[in-house]
Amino acid sequence: MSENPLAPPRLRFPTDASALTARIWPASATRTDDGELAVGGITASDLARQFGTPLYVVDERDVQSRAVRVRTAFSDAFGRIGTRAHVYYAGKAFLTTQVAAWMAEADLRVDVCTGGELAVALAGGVDPGMLGFHGNDKSDAEIARAVEVGVGTIVLDSHEEVQRVARAAADAGVVQRVRIRINSGVHASTHEYLATAREDQKFGIPLTEAEQAAAAVRAEPSLAFVGLHSHIGSQIFDESGFREAARRLMDVHAALVATGPVPELNLGGGWGIDYTEADSAFAPEDVAEALATIVAEACAERGIPVPEIAVEPGRYIVGPAGITLYSVGTIKPVTLELDAPVSEATATRTYVSVDGGMSDNARPALYGADYTARLVRSSDAPAVLSRVVGKHCESGDVVVQDEYLPGDVHRGDLLAVAATGAYCWSLASNYNHVGRPPVVAVADGTARILVRGESIDDLLARDTGVVPAPGPGR
Repeated sequence: MSENPLAPPRLRFPTDASALTARIWPASATRTDDGELAVGGITASDLARQFGTPLYVVDERDVQSRAVRVRTAFSDAFGRIGTRAHVYYAGKAFLTTQVAAWMAEADLRVDVCTGGELAVALAGGVDPGMLGFHGNDKSDAEIARAVEVGVGTIVLDSHEEVQRVARAAADAGVVQRVRIRINSGVHASTHEYLATAREDQKFGIPLTEAEQAAAAVRAEPSLAFVGLHSHIGSQIFDESGFREAARRLMDVHAALVATGPVPELNLGGGWGIDYTEADSAFAPEDVAEALATIVAEACAERGIPVPEIAVEPGRYIVGPAGITLYSVGTIKPVTLELDAPVSEATATRTYVSVDGGMSDNARPALYGADYTARLVRSSDAPAVLSRVVGKHCESGDVVVQDEYLPGDVHRGDLLAVAATGAYCWSLASNYNHVGRPPVVAVADGTARILVRGESIDDLLARDTGVVPAPGPGR
């Protein structure tokens, strides 16, 4: 067999369509002696029998070890330049009470951006002082609640939030620590919807207005100015954007130091992970060393103290540690005529339908995100170009746009999609009245439910038009 002309340039014909590339799959992912995929010491078929499909599976030990690795990398790198680094886990990537507890156990702080995320983090036992609260449109109720419980820092995303947070803090009789989110104008190399520092979008205060915003914060007795915050986007592989954003922030940071204390600088997150063989993710040690060098040099050039640094990774910690299991349904080979210069030729793409789709992974539809898929069983059958699609009534309901799968894929097979730990469960929906799948954590041969799946009864529970079934004697 050879490469299919319909395949994108990034996708190479595999020598083994069952192989698991370690940097894409959870740390504990392996194939058993009989060739079956196992994660956390449990085979995928056992997980499917116990919990059904679709099923989110999270390698608990992998999440914990990645959290510790990031914390250690930044502590070491910034310790060498004479300061401290604080790592906030970006809860929007994937947050449950247990995940929040894992982050606290790993000595990470947690970043939340809604009242719901705040409630989950608190229910997970996170010290409110270790929380950061983001959001471009925080409600008065969310601000009041954050102040009431003692959230460590609130990130101000607009000029009007200065007065709103100040009022809430004054009403509560406290001094609230705040950061100012700055739109640095750095154009990160990522999907348009994942770039968060371009001029024409909703996040942050323009760089040119940072000093004005800081002066307004310092004028409020109920606020304590902690420093600036920047986030340029997500799923970024080009380090130049991070370097440029840090350089621009240091310019403003230095100007603010001249007029008052600025103890911290938050450089955000957004480092990419490996979803496919074509990706090449940063190691956290490399990111930490690069940022430490930039900050140290910038402070030396400007003759200012090195501030404490904060970063906010989310995807890096949970993304590679998760997979999603599906059951295969309809198989549909589609033969297409090729465009010139290959005249009078055809090629076939095999559509592999699964029992989930955009309701459990919206990223391909939202961002054109690519993923890696494997059959749970191993196979020596020749690989065929496949497109894994969901069961929803949308042509864009694609789970994996392009993948080579064994040609003997059939109804009833189990299929696993790698690196779904981040932004899959978080973005899940009930489209077509499909229940959201359960989330299961696996470790050391044991599986436990983090979030139970939704049943038909759950879907009907909020529908006020449901007529109760008549009971006995009615």
